[in-house]
Amino acid sequence: MFEYTTQGTCSKKIKFEVDGENKLRNVQFTYGCNGNLQGIAKLVEGRTLDEVEPLLSGIKCGMKSTSCPDQLARAIRAYKATL
Repeated sequence: MFEYTTQGTCSKKIKFEVDGENKLRNVQFTYGCNGNLQGIAKLVEGRTLDEVEPLLSGIKCGMKSTSCPDQLARAIRAYKATL
């Protein structure tokens, strides 16, 4: 399981697995808006990293320069950097 520490959001960590087809599995957010984050996790389940990253990248929350979806995109980039 890959773990990413978020910055600038209510959620503090994101964990996920990547299967043999480069698809996201078991996305989990720690803290944050529980219902919204469960929804995001379900929507990205089974989608490829290359599909999800650009889709969520750059989304802002209010006046912040990032958001939980944007942090997931950043987590995916961090994961890819470890390969």
